[in-house]
Amino acid sequence: MSRARQLFHENCEGGINDQINMEFSAMFAYEAMAAYFDRDDVALPNISGFFKESAQEEKEHAEKLIEYQNKRGGRVAFKAIAAPEKQEFASALEAFETALQLEKDVNASLLKLHAVADAHNDYQMADFLEGEYLKEQVEASKQLAGYVAQLKLVGDGLGVYHFEKTFK
Repeated sequence: MSRARQLFHENCEGGINDQINMEFSAMFAYEAMAAYFDRDDVALPNISGFFKESAQEEKEHAEKLIEYQNKRGGRVAFKAIAAPEKQEFASALEAFETALQLEKDVNASLLKLHAVADAHNDYQMADFLEGEYLKEQVEASKQLAGYVAQLKLVGDGLGVYHFEKTFK
């Protein structure tokens, strides 16, 4: 038993382990998107780079949760990570719609974890989630929703090429 553990309910510990898995799964999905757009028959390197950065961000989220779990005296329990459901995309629009849904799913999982912290009066954990994750999730969803809207406006073909060239 950890000497650091104090008022840290096992449901909070389990929820953090589930969220670590969720973050690594999101990282894996973004890596698949990055690889897809880097292929020679797709050749959209700026979009690939965006998804590569997104994968790195999700990895950092998982690492923060691992560090937090250890600080609280919990035990990290890694779980198998399934291959991403989608690894091929009919269009850039489909990929960004998939990414937007992924961010919404991660956000829903974080909100569920926050509810677990609230249910067990773990104010420190609730504060950690609010400070490190929740605001960022809303911002990421807004950003991706904007990219989806832009891709719908420009259409396929030359529109995607232009989007790619001006994409940062």
